[in-house]
Amino acid sequence: MNKHLKLVVNNPRINEKSNYFFEKDELKIILDLYAKMVSNGSWKDYGLKISSKQVAFSVFKNSSENAVYNICKNFKPVNKSLKYLITDTKGRVLKNSYFLENLIKNTNWKKL
Repeated sequence: MNKHLKLVVNNPRINEKSNYFFEKDELKIILDLYAKMVSNGSWKDYGLKISSKQVAFSVFKNSSENAVYNICKNFKPVNKSLKYLITDTKGRVLKNSYFLENLIKNTNWKKL
């Protein structure tokens, strides 16, 4: 057993940094969609982009191409409806919502 390991509880620095990523339930919603789209052959790969303004789950049809879509979470949106976004490769907002689950469920991925 390592004598130098310490259990850290309620560290404000760790909690502060966790606000700059998807929360567990958000990531589950996105990964469930990803699994569905991979199983029907629409998506092949994914990546994550993290900045101080937002985190993005990028979707690829082929791993050698640019991302087709980005599912983004803005940390400080200008208004509530811009908290979650679906953007294209050029950064244009295709859909937006205050609720991630509604955004995912109400998007026709085949027509997008």
